[in-house]
Amino acid sequence: MLTIGELAKAANTKVETIRYYERIGLLPAPPRTAGNYRAYGRAETDRLSFIRRARDLGFPLDQVRALLDLSDRRDQSCEAVDALARSHLDVVESKIADLQALGRELSSMIDQCGHGAIADCRIIEALAPLSPPSP
Repeated sequence: MLTIGELAKAANTKVETIRYYERIGLLPAPPRTAGNYRAYGRAETDRLSFIRRARDLGFPLDQVRALLDLSDRRDQSCEAVDALARSHLDVVESKIADLQALGRELSSMIDQCGHGAIADCRIIEALAPLSPPSP
């Protein structure tokens, strides 16, 4: 059995995160010792590792919850898991496309820099409001 601190260390997470996951129902409330300390076992360690890995992959908490629910039904088809993963991949690919467009825009702004005075800076000009501030 592990204490909450030992579990946090084993899963490379924070104690507050474990308590939060318990509050929102991602982790079940663990049994307590005679001294009223939380006592975690292998099942909780595995579940927390699952949650951490899913979060590292960017799954939002509602999808992590759904994946956990699905993982508890091992005899079911994995179509729902596949659908969740594909949906998340679509979001990730959209974010990548947005970041690439942002990178091109920044690169273009930097390429237009004449290295002169700030008054002539193309980057500042691109960031400035469309109308100049009134005096």
